[in-house]
Amino acid sequence: MHAGNILPNSTLNLNQISDHLGISKTPLRDALIRMEVEGFVTIMPRRGVVVNALTIQDVKNFYQICGALEGSVVASVFDRFDGRHIAVMRQLNSEMRAAVHREEFDTYYKLNIQFHDVFLNLSDNPMIRTMLMPLKRRLYDFQRRPYVKEWELRNTQEHDQFIDSIKAGDLADAVRMLRDVHWSFSEQEEYIRAFHQRDAKANRSRTGIRS
Repeated sequence: MHAGNILPNSTLNLNQISDHLGISKTPLRDALIRMEVEGFVTIMPRRGVVVNALTIQDVKNFYQICGALEGSVVASVFDRFDGRHIAVMRQLNSEMRAAVHREEFDTYYKLNIQFHDVFLNLSDNPMIRTMLMPLKRRLYDFQRRPYVKEWELRNTQEHDQFIDSIKAGDLADAVRMLRDVHWSFSEQEEYIRAFHQRDAKANRSRTGIRS
Protein backbone atom coordinates (compact mmCIF):
# COMPACT_ATOMS: atom_id res chain seq x y z
CA MET A 1 0.00 0.00 0.00
CA HIS A 2 2.78 2.44 0.86
CA ALA A 3 4.24 1.95 -2.65
CA GLY A 4 0.88 2.78 -4.17
CA ASN A 5 0.42 -0.60 -5.85
CA ILE A 6 -2.75 -1.46 -3.91
CA LEU A 7 -5.81 0.75 -4.22
CA PRO A 8 -8.49 1.54 -1.62
CA ASN A 9 -11.46 -0.84 -1.76
CA SER A 10 -9.39 -3.52 -3.48
CA THR A 11 -9.49 -7.11 -2.17
CA LEU A 12 -6.35 -8.94 -1.11
CA ASN A 13 -5.94 -12.70 -1.36
CA LEU A 14 -3.99 -14.17 1.56
CA ASN A 15 -2.70 -17.11 -0.48
CA GLN A 16 -1.45 -14.91 -3.29
CA ILE A 17 0.29 -12.52 -0.90
CA SER A 18 1.91 -15.41 0.96
CA ASP A 19 3.20 -16.94 -2.27
CA HIS A 20 4.39 -13.61 -3.62
CA LEU A 21 6.32 -12.69 -0.45
CA GLY A 22 7.52 -16.23 0.16
CA ILE A 23 6.35 -16.29 3.78
CA SER A 24 3.95 -18.45 5.72
CA LYS A 25 0.41 -17.31 6.41
CA THR A 26 0.89 -17.01 10.17
CA PRO A 27 3.10 -13.87 10.26
CA LEU A 28 1.09 -12.44 7.35
CA ARG A 29 -2.16 -13.00 9.21
CA ASP A 30 -0.70 -11.38 12.33
CA ALA A 31 0.37 -8.33 10.28
CA LEU A 32 -3.07 -8.04 8.72
CA ILE A 33 -4.75 -8.26 12.12
CA ARG A 34 -2.62 -5.34 13.27
CA MET A 35 -3.49 -3.43 10.10
CA GLU A 36 -7.16 -4.08 10.76
CA VAL A 37 -6.82 -2.68 14.28
CA GLU A 38 -5.18 0.43 12.79
CA GLY A 39 -8.01 0.77 10.27
CA PHE A 40 -6.10 0.00 7.08
CA VAL A 41 -8.00 -3.16 6.15
CA THR A 42 -11.08 -5.20 6.99
CA ILE A 43 -10.66 -8.97 7.22
CA MET A 44 -13.60 -10.79 5.63
CA PRO A 45 -13.71 -14.47 6.78
CA ARG A 46 -13.32 -16.82 3.80
CA ARG A 47 -13.52 -13.85 1.42
CA GLY A 48 -10.14 -12.17 1.75
CA VAL A 49 -9.03 -8.79 2.99
CA VAL A 50 -10.52 -5.48 1.84
CA VAL A 51 -8.34 -2.36 1.78
CA ASN A 52 -10.29 0.40 3.53
CA ALA A 53 -10.88 3.70 1.80
CA LEU A 54 -10.29 6.89 3.78
CA THR A 55 -13.44 9.01 4.03
CA ILE A 56 -13.70 12.74 4.60
CA GLN A 57 -15.25 12.01 8.01
CA ASP A 58 -12.22 9.84 8.84
CA VAL A 59 -9.94 12.74 7.95
CA LYS A 60 -11.98 15.14 10.08
CA ASN A 61 -11.79 12.77 13.05
CA PHE A 62 -8.06 12.18 12.62
CA TYR A 63 -7.32 15.91 12.37
CA GLN A 64 -9.18 16.57 15.61
CA ILE A 65 -7.25 13.85 17.42
CA CYS A 66 -3.85 14.85 15.99
CA GLY A 67 -4.44 18.50 16.83
CA ALA A 68 -5.47 17.73 20.40
CA LEU A 69 -2.57 15.36 21.05
CA GLU A 70 0.16 17.45 19.41
CA GLY A 71 -1.17 20.62 21.01
CA SER A 72 -1.03 18.99 24.44
CA VAL A 73 2.53 17.85 23.80
CA VAL A 74 3.70 21.33 22.83
CA ALA A 75 2.07 22.77 25.97
CA SER A 76 3.77 20.18 28.16
CA VAL A 77 7.28 20.48 26.67
CA PHE A 78 7.36 24.18 25.82
CA ASP A 79 10.02 25.00 28.39
CA ARG A 80 12.28 22.33 26.86
CA PHE A 81 12.61 24.03 23.48
CA ASP A 82 15.99 25.60 22.87
CA GLY A 83 17.93 27.03 19.96
CA ARG A 84 18.93 23.59 18.70
CA HIS A 85 15.34 22.45 18.30
CA ILE A 86 14.40 25.67 16.53
CA ALA A 87 17.38 25.32 14.17
CA VAL A 88 16.51 21.71 13.36
CA MET A 89 12.89 22.58 12.63
CA ARG A 90 13.96 25.53 10.45
CA GLN A 91 16.26 23.26 8.46
CA LEU A 92 13.68 20.49 8.06
CA ASN A 93 11.04 22.97 6.97
CA SER A 94 13.43 24.48 4.42
CA GLU A 95 14.13 21.01 3.03
CA MET A 96 10.38 20.31 2.93
CA ARG A 97 9.78 23.44 0.87
CA ALA A 98 12.56 22.49 -1.53
CA ALA A 99 11.15 18.96 -1.86
CA VAL A 100 7.73 20.39 -2.78
CA HIS A 101 9.26 22.56 -5.50
CA ARG A 102 11.06 19.48 -6.84
CA GLU A 103 7.74 17.59 -6.57
CA GLU A 104 9.42 14.94 -4.41
CA PHE A 105 6.39 14.37 -2.22
CA ASP A 106 7.58 11.14 -0.64
CA THR A 107 10.65 13.02 0.59
CA TYR A 108 8.37 15.83 1.78
CA TYR A 109 6.26 13.35 3.77
CA LYS A 110 9.30 11.85 5.51
CA LEU A 111 10.67 15.29 6.38
CA ASN A 112 7.26 16.34 7.70
CA ILE A 113 7.23 13.38 10.08
CA GLN A 114 10.73 14.33 11.26
CA PHE A 115 9.61 17.93 11.80
CA HIS A 116 6.76 16.93 14.10
CA ASP A 117 8.95 14.35 15.84
CA VAL A 118 11.25 17.16 17.02
CA PHE A 119 8.72 18.21 19.65
CA LEU A 120 6.96 14.85 20.04
CA ASN A 121 10.27 13.28 21.08
CA LEU A 122 10.59 15.87 23.86
CA SER A 123 7.58 14.37 25.60
CA ASP A 124 7.95 11.96 28.50
CA ASN A 125 4.86 10.12 27.26
CA PRO A 126 5.87 7.74 24.42
CA MET A 127 2.27 6.54 24.11
CA ILE A 128 1.30 9.79 22.41
CA ARG A 129 3.59 9.15 19.46
CA THR A 130 2.44 5.51 19.40
CA MET A 131 -1.16 6.76 19.09
CA LEU A 132 -0.35 9.38 16.48
CA MET A 133 1.64 7.30 14.01
CA PRO A 134 -1.20 4.98 12.88
CA LEU A 135 -3.40 8.03 12.30
CA LYS A 136 -0.73 9.73 10.20
CA ARG A 137 -0.13 6.54 8.26
CA ARG A 138 -3.84 6.41 7.51
CA LEU A 139 -3.84 10.01 6.33
CA TYR A 140 -0.95 9.28 3.98
CA ASP A 141 -1.52 5.56 3.49
CA PHE A 142 -1.46 5.24 -0.30
CA GLN A 143 1.53 6.74 -2.08
CA ARG A 144 1.51 8.02 -5.68
CA ARG A 145 -1.40 10.22 -4.72
CA PRO A 146 -1.89 13.48 -6.61
CA TYR A 147 -0.62 15.90 -3.97
CA VAL A 148 -1.88 19.47 -3.84
CA LYS A 149 1.29 21.52 -4.18
CA GLU A 150 -0.29 24.73 -2.87
CA TRP A 151 -1.41 22.88 0.27
CA GLU A 152 2.03 21.49 1.01
CA LEU A 153 3.56 24.95 0.61
CA ARG A 154 0.91 26.37 2.94
CA ASN A 155 1.87 23.72 5.49
CA THR A 156 5.48 24.91 5.43
CA GLN A 157 4.25 28.48 6.00
CA GLU A 158 2.28 27.26 9.02
CA HIS A 159 5.42 25.55 10.27
CA ASP A 160 7.29 28.86 9.97
CA GLN A 161 4.64 30.62 12.07
CA PHE A 162 4.74 27.79 14.61
CA ILE A 163 8.52 28.09 14.90
CA ASP A 164 8.28 31.88 15.22
CA SER A 165 5.83 31.49 18.13
CA ILE A 166 8.20 29.09 19.91
CA LYS A 167 11.16 31.42 19.36
CA ALA A 168 9.12 34.33 20.74
CA GLY A 169 8.20 32.29 23.83
CA ASP A 170 4.49 32.54 22.99
CA LEU A 171 3.06 29.22 24.19
CA ALA A 172 -0.58 30.11 23.53
CA ASP A 173 0.08 31.08 19.91
CA ALA A 174 2.23 28.01 19.27
CA VAL A 175 -0.55 25.71 20.50
CA ARG A 176 -3.18 27.71 18.59
CA MET A 177 -1.17 27.51 15.38
CA LEU A 178 -0.75 23.77 15.67
CA ARG A 179 -4.18 22.76 16.98
CA ASP A 180 -6.51 25.42 15.54
CA VAL A 181 -4.85 26.02 12.18
CA HIS A 182 -2.42 23.31 11.13
CA TRP A 183 -4.63 20.42 12.33
CA SER A 184 -7.95 22.21 11.93
CA PHE A 185 -10.27 20.45 9.48
CA SER A 186 -12.27 23.64 8.89
CA GLU A 187 -9.10 25.63 8.14
CA GLN A 188 -7.78 22.94 5.79
CA GLU A 189 -11.07 21.66 4.36
CA GLU A 190 -10.72 23.26 0.93
CA TYR A 191 -7.38 21.55 0.37
CA ILE A 192 -8.48 18.27 1.95
CA ARG A 193 -11.46 18.00 -0.39
CA ALA A 194 -9.35 18.96 -3.40
CA PHE A 195 -6.81 16.31 -2.43
CA HIS A 196 -9.41 13.58 -2.12
CA GLN A 197 -11.21 14.57 -5.31
CA ARG A 198 -7.94 14.28 -7.22
CA ASP A 199 -7.20 11.00 -5.46
CA ALA A 200 -10.57 9.52 -6.40
CA LYS A 201 -10.12 10.62 -10.00
CA ALA A 202 -6.63 9.09 -10.14
CA ASN A 203 -7.89 5.80 -8.69
CA ARG A 204 -10.68 5.62 -11.26
CA SER A 205 -8.14 6.21 -14.00
CA ARG A 206 -5.79 3.52 -12.69
CA THR A 207 -8.60 0.96 -12.51
CA GLY A 208 -10.01 1.87 -15.90
CA ILE A 209 -13.23 3.33 -14.47
CA ARG A 210 -14.52 6.46 -16.17
CA SER A 211 -16.79 9.01 -14.53
